[in-house]
Amino acid sequence: MTETGIPIQNGIVPILGLLVMHLIISVINMKSIKAREIICGRPTILIYRGKINEKALIRERFTITELEERLRGNNISSLGDVEYAILETSGGLTVIPKPNKRNTIPEDFNIQPEYEGIPYDLVIDGIVMHDNLKEIGRDYNWLKTEVAKFGIKPQQALVVTLDGKGQIFCQKKDGVK
Repeated sequence: MTETGIPIQNGIVPILGLLVMHLIISVINMKSIKAREIICGRPTILIYRGKINEKALIRERFTITELEERLRGNNISSLGDVEYAILETSGGLTVIPKPNKRNTIPEDFNIQPEYEGIPYDLVIDGIVMHDNLKEIGRDYNWLKTEVAKFGIKPQQALVVTLDGKGQIFCQKKDGVK
């Protein structure tokens, strides 16, 4: 398939074979839960109700040090803060902190925050995104006026974004005077 001295038609057969195998496996994966478990595996609970499942760690060849490293990657500094840790089939670790260690959210205080929307890129690397300007109902003259407040022209900006609250973030390119 990768040999340069072989004619292209001889390389097409293995490529088509791989494509057909991929399609067959994908269809089987979608149709059968049992086959999906065999092909992709199942998530493994490494920490259950705050207790480390040693058998699961051994079965998955996962060390305590590795578990702690993955927890730190999920902003958890202590094993004692974890209610559940699930090793996903993708290799990622899903962590559910203990209730008293979870981040608070506005719903915890019966607060309904304002809708924030999504930020729009208006300029990227000095190129004006006219479609995004049209999407927010603004034009180039408005952009020029807003960017001028930062002491530059749109073409001199590395990035200009407008968030859902109407706040503009603007940063000029390095080396622009």
